[in-house]
Amino acid sequence: MPQFEYLTGDRIYARVLAELIPSAKDSLLVATATLKATRILRPGGQAESVVRLFERLGDRGVEVRVLHSGVPSGPFLEEIKSVRPGAFHMRRCARTHFKAAVVDGQRLYLGSANLTGAGLGAKSAGRRNFEVGLVSDDPVLVDSVADLFEGIWSGSMCQACRQRLHCPVPLESPW
Repeated sequence: MPQFEYLTGDRIYARVLAELIPSAKDSLLVATATLKATRILRPGGQAESVVRLFERLGDRGVEVRVLHSGVPSGPFLEEIKSVRPGAFHMRRCARTHFKAAVVDGQRLYLGSANLTGAGLGAKSAGRRNFEVGLVSDDPVLVDSVADLFEGIWSGSMCQACRQRLHCPVPLESPW
């Protein structure tokens, strides 16, 4: 029977950034509107940015793909300059607004939080956003979200997109 776990506040950070995403063994699909170099506490108390986490996962052989809407933050862009080429892949679609992480095609975070400290609950209680999310292993839900991700990533949705004329880089174009 599928499991569902409701998350809010700093539980989103603890469950998604500190547990779920780092546990990826084969693949990680991340969708977000906003990308920042969010800091994550590693075991032992050291902090690393999500950029380094994605790179570390890629170095372990995990296929990491990040679909985002806006231009990433300055610190994210600065840090990505030193990432090993091919460690992870990013594509931008201005219409991406859903927030999800699909881990190994079997587990899913789906919620309102962007990949930012304020969104994922990494900020103090007085500074974080009010967000909600679910973690689930429901195969129908996991597959539905993964299919949406793949449809956008592949560019198959570009032809019918009414924003295509304003798109900086249509995904149907070769990357």
